[in-house]
Amino acid sequence: MTAPDVAFQLPTGSGKTLVGLLLAEWRRRKYGERVVYLCPTKQLVNQVADEAAEKYGLSVQAFTGQVSTYAPPSKSAYLDVRKIAVTTYSSLFNSNPFFNNPDVILVDDAHASENYIASQWTVRICKLGEDEHLFNAVAGVLRGILNDTSYSRLIGKGDGFEDATWVDKIPSQTLASIAPELQAVVSENIGNSNQRFAWRMVSEHLAACQLFVGNLEVMLRPLIPPTWTHSPFDNAKQRIFMSATLGQGGDLERLTGRPNVTRLPIPEGWDRQGIGRRFFIFPERSLKEDDTVKLRRDLMRKAGRSLVLTPTKNSADMIKSDVEASLGFNVSLADELENSRECFVGKEQAVAVVANRYDGIDFPNDDCRLLFVEGLPRAMNLQERFLMSRMGANLLFNDRVQTRVLQAVGRCTRGLNDYSAVVVTGEDLAGYLTDRRKRKHFHPELQAELEFGVEQSSEIDVEEILDNFRIFLEHEADWEIANESILKARSNAAQEPFPAMDELASVVKQEIEWQKAMWAHDYSRAFDAAREVLGGMASSELRGYRALWHYLAGSAASLSSVEEYGELDGQAREHFMKAKEAASGIPWLVALAHNRDERPTVEDQEKTTCMLQVEQLEAYLQKQGTLHNRKFSAREREIRKGLQGGKEFERAQVLLGEHLGFEADKRESDASPDPWWKAGDVVIVFEDHANANSTAVIDATKARQAASHVEWIRDHVVGAADARVIQSVLVTPATKARPGAMHSLGSVAYWGLDEFREWAEECLKTVRELRRSFQEPGDLAWRALAIEALKSVMADGPGLIGWLENRPARDYLIETP
Repeated sequence: MTAPDVAFQLPTGSGKTLVGLLLAEWRRRKYGERVVYLCPTKQLVNQVADEAAEKYGLSVQAFTGQVSTYAPPSKSAYLDVRKIAVTTYSSLFNSNPFFNNPDVILVDDAHASENYIASQWTVRICKLGEDEHLFNAVAGVLRGILNDTSYSRLIGKGDGFEDATWVDKIPSQTLASIAPELQAVVSENIGNSNQRFAWRMVSEHLAACQLFVGNLEVMLRPLIPPTWTHSPFDNAKQRIFMSATLGQGGDLERLTGRPNVTRLPIPEGWDRQGIGRRFFIFPERSLKEDDTVKLRRDLMRKAGRSLVLTPTKNSADMIKSDVEASLGFNVSLADELENSRECFVGKEQAVAVVANRYDGIDFPNDDCRLLFVEGLPRAMNLQERFLMSRMGANLLFNDRVQTRVLQAVGRCTRGLNDYSAVVVTGEDLAGYLTDRRKRKHFHPELQAELEFGVEQSSEIDVEEILDNFRIFLEHEADWEIANESILKARSNAAQEPFPAMDELASVVKQEIEWQKAMWAHDYSRAFDAAREVLGGMASSELRGYRALWHYLAGSAASLSSVEEYGELDGQAREHFMKAKEAASGIPWLVALAHNRDERPTVEDQEKTTCMLQVEQLEAYLQKQGTLHNRKFSAREREIRKGLQGGKEFERAQVLLGEHLGFEADKRESDASPDPWWKAGDVVIVFEDHANANSTAVIDATKARQAASHVEWIRDHVVGAADARVIQSVLVTPATKARPGAMHSLGSVAYWGLDEFREWAEECLKTVRELRRSFQEPGDLAWRALAIEALKSVMADGPGLIGWLENRPARDYLIETP
């Protein structure tokens, strides 16, 4: 095969490493070529080197750590073409690699390559850690272009779930306007930060990069890694990509920046047969949180050795502390496992806890028979989070997310006859794996395993789960009966492809062409490439991804108009308008779609507000979980009970606002109002009179207090200073008011208490109905459905504000002496 870029897919345990090493050895011997075999981690480098020597009798040279630590004989063995070099991605993808002119590059676990490859061009600045000073300096630059709410979230002042998960992008035109200041500030403050290497790669190409902001984090990177600018990778005669899951839709090309990758067909039969046997356990389908933690401990006792994969370092530290305190087992973390697996496999009772790593940690056979996967983030960086949750481009990442899931659940099943129990907790991952709509896209073997696991995890207690685990570990006659049912289910299952994969695959060459043109500052060529991308996408499922490319086309046209061709300015606005129509929850897209001197229409503002509210509703539903109803139903009961009156009314009102997708809060301070709800640029602030009776009379003090809340909100609530509308509303059973109150009540809306409760009940029913069809954030079809559903019960921010504006309290209260 003479193609410069070749990819082949072999399932885990089918000898992928041996195939790769034999290819490398053949090229080394026949053609006298320097061959570099890349692995994601140091642990995998050592593992491949050990397998080469012990299993296959091949002589390779492992390279890990700093170049200065490479032994001269080892370097000579590679340079003289006496040995294959086995090393990490980062050893090749850096600004000054030792491996600067390989002839052949083998990329193992290519599905995991994106973050390792893109890191050479990714500046990631976090407030927490060694880059705090640099973060503060960059945040100072961004302060002038972010609104109050976004800036507050960036520096970590928000404490809600929506604050922690917030992500946004700085428009390319805005980035261009601050580029000189940003370049000066970063260059002055970056010092010896590890980010200095990536900054050198991108600092002169800011227009070709995307700048993302999130909670306590800033990330600057190109959309597609410009690997064509890295000569050690680009000048190789051949790049061979190996993976257990290559995926479809051109994802490998996007990950690696290579536009023409020749894929070899998978071996016959592997489309139905999987590797090893996994027994899935979903404890949260039947158990409460405390029982789930107890089950984890009991399973660990029975297994002896177990592996825990968890999304964050904080959760890893909590699990480590719990295991050490309750079981007394030795606990190994990822850094220790990188150097040697003996700290884990050399002990009878041990737990390995790995944070935010779902590949490259392998424990086959008797090394480990019990795997816990405690949640799995869909997005691994700010770029992915923005494209999924804000642009609604989920379809682009279907393959990538599925691959991460497959890698996570397969850490302890690495061969045909291997077996491991997989305990899945955390709403996101458990919901993903148990959703029939998602499962149909999995391999038939995995579909059957999941179906069996769901059945065995329903309506069951701790002792029954432990007994099932014992049967599985023994792997004898009782388990064979269960295994037969899995095999039968596998024979009846079929894997369905994700939608629109052919269209995504057809446009990837032009996507890479767009990035190349942007990197070369050739904006008119980039504009043409972006239009070619748009011309290849017609499926309705790709609406969010088309929105992104309309925006990118508009940005290229705008930059070209400034530097070269003035007539492209109108085309830029046209593309921004189309992007805005598809992704209406992004306020800066609305601004781009209009002339500089033209204010967005009220209709545009209201669409943006509705979309922002629905985005927050998505985050809320995700937090409540979709695996079972316990948490969601408990929240409904708390709202209903609190709204009946008493001291819990105001808290229930806050919870109801959150339940509807508003930012909701109540602050206990001097002259502060009752709860307020905020969505986009509209705010509703309450003055509650819920504990009064129908004979109560609103006096001047109460009326002035309600009317004054608008200014208090502007002065004290982040992001409210420039709100388009702030409406104060009096919720009361009263029907009368004193003469002195009437003047102040002209600007205050009236909402009868019973009427408010009836409305709240309809809202609760509507959100429950929406939850039934909710799958994940970023589904544009669901968002459209949600907006219409909220509007139907007048629970959308603009609609509710409009209704309240037409209900001045002085028109609804009878003046009485």
